[in-house]
Amino acid sequence: MPTAAASTCVEETVVRRRGDLIELSHDIHAEPELAFAEHRSCAKTQALAAERGFDVTTPAGGLDTAFRAVYGSGSLVVGVCAEYDALPGIGHACGHNIIAASAVGTALALAEVADDLDLTVVLLGTPAEEAGGGKVLMLEAGLFDDIAATVMLHPGPLDIAAARSLALSQVAVSYVGRESHAAVAPHLGINAADAVTVSQVAIGLLRQQLAPGQMVHGIVTDGGQASNVIPGHAEMQYTMRADDAAGLAALEARMADCFLAGAVGTGCDYDITATEPPYLELTPDGWLAETFRAEMQRVGRSPVGRELEVALPLGSTDMGNVTQVMPGIHPIVGIDANGASVHQPGFAAAAVGPSADRAVVEGSIMLARTVVALAENSAERERVLELQRRRTS
Repeated sequence: MPTAAASTCVEETVVRRRGDLIELSHDIHAEPELAFAEHRSCAKTQALAAERGFDVTTPAGGLDTAFRAVYGSGSLVVGVCAEYDALPGIGHACGHNIIAASAVGTALALAEVADDLDLTVVLLGTPAEEAGGGKVLMLEAGLFDDIAATVMLHPGPLDIAAARSLALSQVAVSYVGRESHAAVAPHLGINAADAVTVSQVAIGLLRQQLAPGQMVHGIVTDGGQASNVIPGHAEMQYTMRADDAAGLAALEARMADCFLAGAVGTGCDYDITATEPPYLELTPDGWLAETFRAEMQRVGRSPVGRELEVALPLGSTDMGNVTQVMPGIHPIVGIDANGASVHQPGFAAAAVGPSADRAVVEGSIMLARTVVALAENSAERERVLELQRRRTS
């Protein structure tokens, strides 16, 4: 646990800024914006940090809605990730408004103790988590290079300290055939929509042989324009997930055969295009996760047991890519959504309710105290610094 002076200071800072943080959460929620178009949300998220004296760079890494806000000059550089993109049609049904506000609260709190703890605080505005892989692009652009450890949190229906996620890849598959009148000359057509059907039948049959942890889901984005015209073009999007990168690669190979089957069975040409960078599995740092678990218990939360955490991979996130590179955590902080889960309209409504506001405040406190504990534990501090030195040498 953190020492009394620093831990008390960061907690008091969050409590003092409670109104600002909740207002930020509600403001982002009120104006949902999609991946790479989060202009208002990006500006709102960095505003409080700029007022506090953070040195803000935006846009960052070639991304218009990314930013990097830095405070302090300590030898231990810790990143705090803020997400703020929403979902099409259902807004902040993943609660990214809570993520952004809690990240800002964590950064503001740590700024108060940065000099005393020889700490540099980096608040990262990371766009396009729902689709697009903003953190992957920011990693590739070098925006995490000087960071030794990165933290963030995510709301959900349960409290999970060492949350895990699945590796993910997403593709668009297009089929090109030949249009023809469906009644006058069907024999002259090559039906691209049939290619989609053949492929989906193959995928449906494949599902009974999927390995544990593997899953696929997709939609048809173009199946033709008129029922009396044989479609000459059709397209679908598919997401593939697995427990880890190796399992994902095996699944991708089998899915590729299903996509090929649609083309072979109908005589269509086809093309497969990745729509975003692959998301790697979330691998939480053990020490940071256990420290956060203690913080959850300290504030009266009841995180699920360690044995259950392993069996509860929660979707996929580009934070997984960050944890493959450096120590990091992505805990789940529970909110009361009346039985709704993430990506449901009920969860979007709950993301500005009383328990969501509590998650913003308590989440900020728990993350800040976890970073304080890291900064003050000489062995753990040296461990993450040594990993960072190896990574960049």
